[in-house]
Amino acid sequence: MLERREMMRRRAVIEIPEFYVGSIMAVRVSDPHAPGCQNRFVGICIQRGGQGLRAWFVLRNVIDDQGVEIMYEMYNPTIQAIEVLKLEKRLDDSLVYLRDALDEYSTFDFDMQPTSHAVDTAVPVNPLKVKLRPRPWRERYERQNLQGVEDLGLPERFYARAAKLATPWEKYDIMKQYRNSIVEEDQEEIYQDVHKKQVDIEKKRVQKRRQQKLESRR
Repeated sequence: MLERREMMRRRAVIEIPEFYVGSIMAVRVSDPHAPGCQNRFVGICIQRGGQGLRAWFVLRNVIDDQGVEIMYEMYNPTIQAIEVLKLEKRLDDSLVYLRDALDEYSTFDFDMQPTSHAVDTAVPVNPLKVKLRPRPWRERYERQNLQGVEDLGLPERFYARAAKLATPWEKYDIMKQYRNSIVEEDQEEIYQDVHKKQVDIEKKRVQKRRQQKLESRR
């Protein structure tokens, strides 16, 4: 209950938009060492995880030929704004392989303008397949059943080894799923509570915007 209350307090201060791995985002945080005491970073979301107050996500961009990644805790009070510049999904649930891909797949302009997304329409899935640099890589990508990567071009023995070590039954492992989530009964209660309070917050935002428009016309 305390965790939910704290989450709603944060959501009342900043708007946490819908986004997915593959979405291009901008995050502004307070930083006493930056000009204006603010720091804004733009990048593609390559990973997200955690639950509740421990939810987090990682943005990646290439700046001056150097890959830069920042992990944000979603409910960190230093975050001032989260903006989705382009809402979309990718073919994989994690894009950490961009660390071994060509820089062009992780390079985004800090002045990028937001792309509008129609309400009540499906989130587009970007079918892009990225090209990785030559080995060595940070991970054994041939063992991960990746859909968003071009043919790795490895000898057949690598794929045979990957098939031998594969654990396809894990997606049916109920205990593993339970450890990574909460029980359904508690989840439903939380969702109902969060939805009700989120609606109230949105109503207050609309009223505030209308009030500001009326004052500006006077």
